[in-house]
Amino acid sequence: MGDSIPASDLPADVVEMAKKTMQLAKFPMLATVDPRGHPRARPISPVRTEGFTVYVANLRSYGKTAEIASEPRVELVYLAPDHNQVRISGTAEVLTDADLIKEIWDGNALLRKYLGSPDNLELIIYKVVPERVRFMVEWALQYHEIPLPGS
Repeated sequence: MGDSIPASDLPADVVEMAKKTMQLAKFPMLATVDPRGHPRARPISPVRTEGFTVYVANLRSYGKTAEIASEPRVELVYLAPDHNQVRISGTAEVLTDADLIKEIWDGNALLRKYLGSPDNLELIIYKVVPERVRFMVEWALQYHEIPLPGS
């Protein structure tokens, strides 16, 4: 139970199925570890997604800032209404590319409404770089490993 299905046995459309699941699950859960070693999960709203690389906006004053600073390995869990799920395990990196930050800013009305400008010192955007992506159809009890570029 919970074992992964080898990449050689993947359905041809599994990558598209996983991406569709991510689109349907509007608010994935972000799992981090707090400084005392306790797991923490909370719903988040990604500000950009490129394949399985996910960008997450955050405020420096939020608890997850210290959690990610002390342990940048995180997991995002997407659960669609049909119960298909995607799990992205990776590393959260602080985004420093000013052009990309501006592009994300320009495309996100909530950031603009609440933070005033992309130069707001409270704003952090994390880029979650995937190291492992798994997809499960409904409650099949087995994950499909999604091959990542370069793996």
